[in-house]
Amino acid sequence: MNSLLNMLKELLASYPPWVYSAAVACGLLLAAFVVNFITKYILLRGLRKLLKALPASDAEERRLRLSIISRLANIVPALVLSYGAAAIPDVHDTLETVIRNVCNAFIVLTSVMALTRILDLIEIIYRRRPDAASKPIKGYLQLLKIFLSAVAVILIVATLINRNPLILLSGLGAMAAVLMLIFQDTILSLVASIQLGTNDMVRIGDWIEMPSQNADGDVIEVALHTVKVQNWDKTITTIPVRKLITDSFKNWRGMQEAGGRRIKRALYLDQRSVRFLDDAEIKRLEEFVLLNDYLERKRRELAEWNARLEAQGAKPINERRVTNLGTFRAYVEQYLRSNPHIHQGMTLLVRQLQPGVSGIPLEIYCFTNDTRWAVYEGIQSDIFDHLLAILPVFDLRVFQQCSDTSGMVAASPALIPQSRQVKEQKNA
Repeated sequence: MNSLLNMLKELLASYPPWVYSAAVACGLLLAAFVVNFITKYILLRGLRKLLKALPASDAEERRLRLSIISRLANIVPALVLSYGAAAIPDVHDTLETVIRNVCNAFIVLTSVMALTRILDLIEIIYRRRPDAASKPIKGYLQLLKIFLSAVAVILIVATLINRNPLILLSGLGAMAAVLMLIFQDTILSLVASIQLGTNDMVRIGDWIEMPSQNADGDVIEVALHTVKVQNWDKTITTIPVRKLITDSFKNWRGMQEAGGRRIKRALYLDQRSVRFLDDAEIKRLEEFVLLNDYLERKRRELAEWNARLEAQGAKPINERRVTNLGTFRAYVEQYLRSNPHIHQGMTLLVRQLQPGVSGIPLEIYCFTNDTRWAVYEGIQSDIFDHLLAILPVFDLRVFQQCSDTSGMVAASPALIPQSRQVKEQKNA
């Protein structure tokens, strides 16, 4: 290097000194350009081919790999200018310091930008892990980016003003209150993110419902400041992370993991259609396989009860008899227990609720063994289709406000109770 400078100095000895200084400066710029060309267009070209040959999950990962190398390659010409500034003859010390400081500040900036790309690459690789959805790290990586950016700003400012970075750091102590005010959202979001991750409250892919934020759908992203939810209408709702700590929300993950989705719906029966069954009707209902055990058990129970009443000399009006509503309730329970789409390991109830102006609510409480929305709705609809269609067999009616029973569609005559057929014939 020195020999080249000496040769150039001898060639320009007859010219003014500033010509020599300008020639050295131009040579330095040319050297930086050549180094940049060699680095980016020769060395990096082979490196890019090598990276493209390596397996990558998607195009985004491949793009990040290339951008990291491109960022680091920018450091080489800056180093040439930084160390070569001292070789320019008769250059003012201030100018030399400015050139060196600007180049060093550029190196710091480029290095931090490359580090942020590396953090993005780490996140993409981490998402391949099976437990990545339950333990997202995007929020922590964003916090690390903020920290790196703050350090970079301090180093760049310290380099440009040619001061020790520790001097700037000591001055930040007096600005702690101001910084707390500026970064209060970040601090609150960080604490909330830690609580969400520690308590496993939200994962990517969870179905959450938060009416206060108009959110009802799947979680698609958990970041430092926000959680993104894709609603069922395909809109995106962005929820501040701290809201998931301070406000209540419903997470349907438990339902999905349990493997059962609840059905809780009632049939509203007309109270006027509830009555006792006679022997002929009971005999006809015994044809239902689902009612064999129930009717046999009821026959023995009632026979014992009525025999005791008869022994006491009570009149027949005191006897217990089978009702159409009780028999229908037993049928519904057995129908659900024999249904292959109902989860038999979870709660299964068929119960009467308090009668009201809408009739007697007969509530179905059970769980399907398939949690998929469309399948669940199909199973629920099939159950109630069957129950509504078979109600006339038990001589029961669904309560319907302002209904006209004369216009009802009757069941098959073979299934209608004989007592009801007689009544209809008399009315005719």
